[in-house]
Amino acid sequence: MSEKILNFNVFDGDLNRWITELVNKYILNNTSRALYFVQLNPHSFEVSLKDEIFYNAVKNADFVFPDGIGIVLASRILSGKIIRRISGYDIFINLSHYLNTYKEQKFSYFFLGSNENTLNKIITKMSYDFPNIKVAGVFAPPFKDEFNYNEIEIMLDRINESKADVLWIGMTAPKQEKWAFLNKDKLNVKLIAPVGAVFDYYVGNVVLAPKWIRNNGFEWLFRFLQEPKRLFYRNFITSPKFLFRVISYKIKSYFT
Repeated sequence: MSEKILNFNVFDGDLNRWITELVNKYILNNTSRALYFVQLNPHSFEVSLKDEIFYNAVKNADFVFPDGIGIVLASRILSGKIIRRISGYDIFINLSHYLNTYKEQKFSYFFLGSNENTLNKIITKMSYDFPNIKVAGVFAPPFKDEFNYNEIEIMLDRINESKADVLWIGMTAPKQEKWAFLNKDKLNVKLIAPVGAVFDYYVGNVVLAPKWIRNNGFEWLFRFLQEPKRLFYRNFITSPKFLFRVISYKIKSYFT
């Protein structure tokens, strides 16, 4: 259920089927290690080429999801099968709906990231939206580029003591993916899920693009109009650079 997009194997299957298999094969069973996924978009691909730890985090992920219309376009150029992006929000909502159907056996989440106000909103909203899922714990780490040893140990202790099934990480990329990669062997959860701004989308701190916009590949424009300064570089520098890289690879493949 994956195809090669330049350096990485990217998921090209059905999200709901993946969720069913994930729950039945791993979350319902005692697994020997925590699985983790990453979201790949053109910007994160370009960043990975300059950051060795991030590159290894993506390369060694159990699942790499196509997060961005640029990855879908790359798949089409390379004659792949990816027909739509799978966002972190899609994974969070669909997995939560699925796990919420288990009324006899309550699954549990831990939310790591953001701030206390947002985390409290998540606790409240989860109790209404997914009453059969337990919020086993939340933690807002210090807002900084890198955590020291003691800060990481505190996070690991909180998460493991909670006995959560799924760890949702709401930090910025690539910090969250690197944190998951470097600490996965110390965590007792079933799934590590770095999902970036999903915390803010879920509680309404940031407006989520309407579904028709997301389904037609224009979420990047919707987000750009909200945060033009922050997103200008990734939309108009790294994304075109990535697509040029894909086209160049396709052309070279004709002559090899």
